Amino acid sequence: MTLPAKVMRDGLLEKRSSGLLQLWKKKRCVLTEEGLRLHDCKGNGDGSGSAWGSKAKELPFERMATVDCVEYKRGLVYFTVVMAAGKEIDFRCPQDGTAWNAEIALALVRYKNLQAVQTGKNRYLSAAQLGTTKDVEF
Repeated sequence: MTLPAKVMRDGLLEKRSSGLLQLWKKKRCVLTEEGLRLHDCKGNGDGSGSAWGSKAKELPFERMATVDCVEYKRGLVYFTVVMAAGKEIDFRCPQDGTAWNAEIALALVRYKNLQAVQTGKNRYLSAAQLGTTKDVEF
């Protein structure tokens, strides 16, 4: 049994659809230590009388490359999440407070750093079991 990841931020973002019209759709986004979870908004999307879909799209940090293309326009922050496979997902959010792009980028860096530390520890432990710790590069 795995414990659920710690929620770092929960709120509304708008995601640009990948269809022909590329419309902006409201999503309830949950940022965790493991990645970003996007829930569809069912209803009018303003929080009153809207329901959130139970099915969520996962954007795990292990498949995320970077947060890019930050632009500030008319009180909104526009940014792009670039996945490791090269897929780009566009988002926008209000400019007030700490912007989502900054929090996602910091969480991604934190995740990648933890992965690098774990890889280094595993490499060191493997070398220690073989008795060759002086040849291990970090």
